[in-house]
Amino acid sequence: MTKWTAADVPDQHGRTVVVTGANSGLGAEVTRALAGAGAHVVMACRDPDRARAVAEPIGGDTEVRRLDLADLSSVRAFADGLDGEVDMLINNAGVMAVPQGTTADGFERHIGTNHLGPYALTGLLINRVRDRVVTVYSGLHVLGRISDDLNWERRRYQRWLAYAQSKLANVLFAHELQRRLTAAGRRTISVAAHPGIAATEGQRRDTSFQGKILAGGPAQSPPMGALPILYAATAPGIVGGTCIGPDGFLQRHGHPTTVGPSRTSRDGTLAARLWERSELLTGVRYSIEPR
Repeated sequence: MTKWTAADVPDQHGRTVVVTGANSGLGAEVTRALAGAGAHVVMACRDPDRARAVAEPIGGDTEVRRLDLADLSSVRAFADGLDGEVDMLINNAGVMAVPQGTTADGFERHIGTNHLGPYALTGLLINRVRDRVVTVYSGLHVLGRISDDLNWERRRYQRWLAYAQSKLANVLFAHELQRRLTAAGRRTISVAAHPGIAATEGQRRDTSFQGKILAGGPAQSPPMGALPILYAATAPGIVGGTCIGPDGFLQRHGHPTTVGPSRTSRDGTLAARLWERSELLTGVRYSIEPR
C-alpha cells in the first residue's frame, strides 16, 4: 500500500490555517507544507522575530502573530486580533519535560501551556473554525494521570510525569470537544495527532537518562514527525474523534495512520470533569453555535 506523504496534502488555496508554535520543529514543518499547498498560514508564536526568520525562506502566504499560551491575556489578545474565520486550528505548541515553574497565571508549566492555553484558545475561536481542530498529543500520554493536584502543588514534582499528564489532557480534550461539537450539530470536527519520536527542539534539549529511556531509540526527522499532524489536518474523510499517529512499531516511527490511544484517554467521565476544571481555571466557557 502507498504510504501517505506531504506530497499528498490536498490543494489548500483559499483556506486559512492557524498553527501554534510554528517557528520551530513540527510547527515549522506543518507551516512549510500547508503554505506550499496554497494555504494562508497564521503562524501563532511566542517569539515573532524567530517566526519571521522561519517564514522568510518558506515563502507562500504566511502571517506572523504573537501568541504565548502560557499567558491567558496573550491568548485573549490573539483571539481578539484575529480577523475573520479560519478553516483549521492546529494546537501544536507546547513544552516538554521542563523544570518546575508556573505560567503567568500561576499554572504548572506543562498543564498551563500544553492544555489550559490551547483549551482557552480553542474556546475563544471555536465558532470561527469551519473545518477542524487538530490537537497534538504524545505517545507518552499513556503514562499520564489526571490528578486532583493538577498543578503539582501537593506532590513531588516529576517533569516527565507532568508532561505526560498534560498530553493525556490533550487527548481527553480532543474527544470531549468532538462530543460537544456533535451535540451542537456542528460539522467542524476535532482530531488528535501525535508525531511518534521526532527530533524536535524539546527532544534534543533533554539529555537525561530518563529522557533517553522514554524517547525509546533514534528519533525520526521533523518532516516525518509532522506527517500525522498534516494528515489529521488535511486528509478527506477523517471522522471526528479520530487519533492519528505513525504506523510503525509502538507508534514510534512511520507514516500516518489511525491509531488507538490509551483506555484512560477515552474515559468520557474523566474528560467531562477535566473540561469543567478547565472552565474554572481559565474562565473560558464554550458556547458552540450550531451550523
